[in-house]
Amino acid sequence: MGHGHAHHGHSAEVQPRDPAKVKQILKVTLYLAILTAIEFVLAFTVGRGPLLTSIFVLLTFVKTFYIVGEFMHLKHEVKILIWAIVLPTLFIMWLILAMLLEANHLHEARQYIFG
Repeated sequence: MGHGHAHHGHSAEVQPRDPAKVKQILKVTLYLAILTAIEFVLAFTVGRGPLLTSIFVLLTFVKTFYIVGEFMHLKHEVKILIWAIVLPTLFIMWLILAMLLEANHLHEARQYIFG
């Protein structure tokens, strides 16, 4: 009655990293850092308003694409799946932007009317 060692699918070997994948991840991380730095500078140097809000929404959308495409591996999927995710996201972002712009307009109108 020998007792064998059960193999649970875990490997003690360290898998070598693909330099091309590491380079791509670092490249995307650099892009995200640059976009975040731009947002940071704009937040503290540009006055508030609908244009700044639109820029923030656009930059957030670009950063989302980089994150989803690279780190969630969506860019390697079939095109129809990508569009099935991207199109509703575009409409939601448009809705958010439209609501923010409308709320800003109503706020300005109220300030004008009520002083």
